[in-house]
Amino acid sequence: MSGTNGSGSLRVIPLGGLGEIGLNCLVLEYGGAAIAIDCGLMFPESFMFGIDLVIPDLSYLHRLGDGFLGFVLTHGHEDHLGALPYVLRDLDAPVYAPPMAAALLTEKLREHGLLERTRLEVVRTRQPWRLGPFTIEAVHMTHSIVDAVALAITTPVGTVIHSGDFKLDHTPVDEEASDLSGLAEYAARGVRLLLSDSTNAERPGVTPSERTIRGAIDRIFSDTPGRVFFSTFASHVRRLAQVIELSQRYGRRLVTVGRSMNNSVRLASQLGYLRYPTSLFADIGELKTLDPREVTLLITGSQGEPLSALIRIAEDDHGQIKMGPDDAVVLSSRIIPGNEKAISNMINHICRRGARVHHAGNAAVHVSGHASQEELKLLIRLVRPQYFVPIHGEYRHLARHRGLAQSAGVPGENTFLLENGHVLEVGAQEARMAAPVRAGRVFVDGKTIGDVEDVVLRDRRHLSSDGLVLAVVAIDQQSGEIISGPDLVSRGFVQADDQEYLQQARDVILNALQRLAPESRSDSMEVKEEVRKALKRFFARTLERRPVIVPVVMEM
Repeated sequence: MSGTNGSGSLRVIPLGGLGEIGLNCLVLEYGGAAIAIDCGLMFPESFMFGIDLVIPDLSYLHRLGDGFLGFVLTHGHEDHLGALPYVLRDLDAPVYAPPMAAALLTEKLREHGLLERTRLEVVRTRQPWRLGPFTIEAVHMTHSIVDAVALAITTPVGTVIHSGDFKLDHTPVDEEASDLSGLAEYAARGVRLLLSDSTNAERPGVTPSERTIRGAIDRIFSDTPGRVFFSTFASHVRRLAQVIELSQRYGRRLVTVGRSMNNSVRLASQLGYLRYPTSLFADIGELKTLDPREVTLLITGSQGEPLSALIRIAEDDHGQIKMGPDDAVVLSSRIIPGNEKAISNMINHICRRGARVHHAGNAAVHVSGHASQEELKLLIRLVRPQYFVPIHGEYRHLARHRGLAQSAGVPGENTFLLENGHVLEVGAQEARMAAPVRAGRVFVDGKTIGDVEDVVLRDRRHLSSDGLVLAVVAIDQQSGEIISGPDLVSRGFVQADDQEYLQQARDVILNALQRLAPESRSDSMEVKEEVRKALKRFFARTLERRPVIVPVVMEM
């Protein structure tokens, strides 16, 4: 078993989230027993044609067998728990989560038919529990979702602090600041290793408080003569709370639009994080009877997602909601890398409707949920770890964070820059790198998980760039004579009406087949290969293009 490597050492193994944004999953292993912190997904990049979601490759956890003790979640964002409904289909393991994360995960597991078979435990801050050789305590941290926690994990070789996603908001909307005193208590006893969020490691200074956007949003509510379309991540409960309070102040009733927004408002109210009179909310069917000046729409789609409610409204393609010149649209979220073009297109459509658009580029309507450089250094100085590993970020973020740790007093030789699959072994006397393990990405495509390999994506990229040519020829199975064809069907390569060029390609195939001996023409595999080679050479010579060529031989 892998746990026998480095006997007596704590193995730190990132399986996702280091060198990328998303897919967060990090394993702590001691003596063959292991826990995984978070299990997130990422949305497909532009070259991942047809892929719906990307999840981490957790084959290493499967190898641990009964030694794998479960997942421990830091908060409820998709990049930290979104992979679980796919992973738990064939990995029987309990999940330990703070209340909001547990509520969001419950909805997902129910949707996937996994709720009854999954053991889901709700954990509370300052209430330690034990999993094998690990004693774990959740410590409250401020972030862009409620119930975000750091994890203080006591192991046989010392205490590990995992920051989770965080910022040090000293004036949070709910007046519940990060529990720095809880972390300081562990620091006083000695912290062996700090694993810290690197998302904003390149951003100088301090991340502004959530309260700082209140004034800008207040002005939008007071100055807008029509409806306010407010779009943010559905899980950002504290921001939703501010919108609800302002709507109440300005006499606006709220309508939630979008499944995830409906779920978040419902779950947050059930957990007591959102408090409002039920009469404040209206059904979408009541919109026609309400004065536009008395309406706020909480709506999904701030990233310009193709099927989201906001983009359909912006394109004037929503059956129940129309947008007009008196309305305002607030995009209160960061732009996820890769979504820039989709968001830009959506803003153009909103402007065509005549509405005013407020976004982070022209108004103070969003602040990050991640710590900037001064907060990162403050946490390091507070915790005073012996060893430091930056987590959660692209390589440039990790490298910058490592430099910050060194400037905050951690010796350079005690800071480690890991990537997915790397193994850090922390022993009683030293920490050192060990042999890597398998890590990577698994693609979710429709109902299939892991069936799409890199070779399939390569073919999809090839099809998207050079198109497809289907060559059909019928051959007498006995004599090898060509009975009909070749017929060519082109998609994404040349125009169907370019018959002169396609006839040249047919002639190339006929000449190639006529050069074959009759016995070779009766072998369909040889015919297919000859057709493929002849067309490949012809297309490269005449157009310098490489379409996917699919020969079809019908033996008569």
